[in-house]
Amino acid sequence: MKNIIFIHGMFQNPKSWEKWISYFTGKGYSCIAPAWPYHEGDPAELRTNPDPQLGDLGLQEIVDEFSKIASQISDPVLIGHSVGGLIVQLLVNKGIGAAGVCIDSVAPNAMLAFDWGFMKNSALIANPFKGNSPFEMDFESFQSSFCNKMTTQEAMEAYQDYATHDSRNVLRDCMGEAGAIDLDKPHVPLLFIGGEKDQIIPPELNEKNAKAYTDKGSVAFYQEFPNRGHFICGQPGWEEVAANVADWLDQQSTVLTDNSISYGER
Repeated sequence: MKNIIFIHGMFQNPKSWEKWISYFTGKGYSCIAPAWPYHEGDPAELRTNPDPQLGDLGLQEIVDEFSKIASQISDPVLIGHSVGGLIVQLLVNKGIGAAGVCIDSVAPNAMLAFDWGFMKNSALIANPFKGNSPFEMDFESFQSSFCNKMTTQEAMEAYQDYATHDSRNVLRDCMGEAGAIDLDKPHVPLLFIGGEKDQIIPPELNEKNAKAYTDKGSVAFYQEFPNRGHFICGQPGWEEVAANVADWLDQQSTVLTDNSISYGER
């Protein structure tokens, strides 16, 4: 398990993983962070000139793209944030990957949390009356939903460096058939990480997601980090989260090597 594919979520692009790539490369991993369709480039430029096709992007198109990428890499570890965490689960459900890490992950099977922040943000993005017009992420929205546990200066720097606009259809699809998973299947080890103060994906939804996996012979572990928002992978203190992921991967690699565990059709 020495190859990692990082999968970004909505309103981000591969640049959001730059610190994690440096960290895990230093630990001997070979790392890539491919862009979703229409997300390649500098975030500031993408905010100014979004691709005309962005609003039509759907979840299945992204999953298909990452399925092709992962098929060319030997036993990759899949690490995803937000919708990227759901994509990790969808790929693992297809028998792809040696392990999965789902950080502040959107949950499969239209799984919900009755939390005001979750309901508000989901409704704003998925609003059916907005058609296929992309959701334009402004600083105020990014600060309140992603960076609520950061200073204004930290939030502004994060917005300028990493925020993008995105397709409403991706989130809509997460709630439908494209976001459905068989939670009873045997699966490779899965780590779910929640941020205590996340305004988009509350920690109780991450824990609910982890506990929904029913196969007794498979690992689905939940870990929560205090005082973290949705920007957990870039918020000050991200190193602690990355170090815990690295330690967990080391543990799973040892277990898999010792026990030669097989998970279904891999």
